[in-house]
Amino acid sequence: MTQPAKMENPIRLWGGRFTGEMDPLMNQYNESLSFDRVFYAQDIKGSIAYARANVKTGILTPEEFEKLEEGLMKVFKEWEDGKFQPAPGDEDIHTANERRLGEIIGTNVAGKLHTGRSRNDQIATDMRMWLRDELNLIEGHLIDLLKVIAQRAEQDIDYIMPSYTHLQRAQPVRWSHWLLSYATAFQSDLERLRFTKRNVNKLPLGCGAVAGNAFGIDRMQLAKELGFEGLIMNSMSAVGDRDFVVEVLQCASTIGSHLSRWSEDLIIYSSLEFGYVRLADAYTTGSSLMPQKKNSDSLELLRGKSGRIFGAMAGLMMSIKGIPSTYNKDLQESLQPMFDTVKTLKDGLQIAARALATATVYPDKMRAALSPDMLATDLAEYLVRKGIPFRETHHLAGKMVALAEDENKGMNELTIEQFQGIDKRFGDDVLSVFDYERSVELKDATGGTSRRAILEQLEALKNTFGGR
Repeated sequence: MTQPAKMENPIRLWGGRFTGEMDPLMNQYNESLSFDRVFYAQDIKGSIAYARANVKTGILTPEEFEKLEEGLMKVFKEWEDGKFQPAPGDEDIHTANERRLGEIIGTNVAGKLHTGRSRNDQIATDMRMWLRDELNLIEGHLIDLLKVIAQRAEQDIDYIMPSYTHLQRAQPVRWSHWLLSYATAFQSDLERLRFTKRNVNKLPLGCGAVAGNAFGIDRMQLAKELGFEGLIMNSMSAVGDRDFVVEVLQCASTIGSHLSRWSEDLIIYSSLEFGYVRLADAYTTGSSLMPQKKNSDSLELLRGKSGRIFGAMAGLMMSIKGIPSTYNKDLQESLQPMFDTVKTLKDGLQIAARALATATVYPDKMRAALSPDMLATDLAEYLVRKGIPFRETHHLAGKMVALAEDENKGMNELTIEQFQGIDKRFGDDVLSVFDYERSVELKDATGGTSRRAILEQLEALKNTFGGR
């Protein structure tokens, strides 16, 4: 049997008590540099802050700190310029950076950098710093989508369309009202995202491997330099917690769910059977066989990729639900779902905003889809205004619907005599009910679909943006 090839003098941060060599397959299975290299900037920034704090503890002299900082900035520039060369044994970003630092400034000084620090608190810090920046970007993209919705809702406020329950035509609403129904959902997502950002932005650095730091490091100084709003107050929790990643994935899943439902509506509305909306060519594709096809692939991918986000969340929760407290290597499995979800969500929000901004709306098709039976509730409310209990008027309006169906006519085509044949309390003005503009304008309470109520919703939505 062929023996595994030996690695040439790999440098490991944990190698002192080991005499045997690692199986190359295990080395490949164990490494994370291939994906956690994304953290190179955060890892170096955290190391500089940690070194600076260790001048105060007496671990480093000011001269040693200057040497460390200069060396770490050289490592950073190599990453930035694409010239950093991983070496055998660089199993993760922490090992790679420290190994290269030692090559640049010598191991006597570089070897002091990790005093009192563990990769356990180091990776948790890198992740939180990276996520904090990415969540700011996601927040910006979500606000951009909300701005596009607000712009379209204001611009298209006169368009009236059917609303749907159970995918059956229900009551007339403004197209803007449909747009703002999703804005309300995305607005809630924005609030959740901001809350999640606050939970992410707590510092684990200075907690060591599990029990804390033995050299009196000033964690508040670290937090201030690195831009954290507070500390994780328990060292065991600091190194073993990935709830902040789960929270991000849960938040992303909810946004994905809303994007998926929004996409589904627009896919339906853009079909030839509806024809309310047409996406720009930039966000559609064709068929390799059928020349006439224009497929809403951007929306279908938004709908499909929401499942990918859900899967990442569920997978991570399954990975961490049964592990014992503090750090276990299982937690390495939090990285790739986090990376993939963040990219998927950032891309999706931008696609959604651009697809909506460039879509063409056909108000004539929307109005043509309206039918008098959609005003049956308005007919019942007409009688309510005459003092008749709603339960009775609902029954009478239902009778008029049935009569119109029997006559194969629209309700607005029935005669006054036919209305009064059902109930004498229908007046000569009953046909005034069959006015779609009147119908939407009557829904004037806050949250309704009247012009005033829509403008009120728009004002509340714009306040969400703050200064952005």
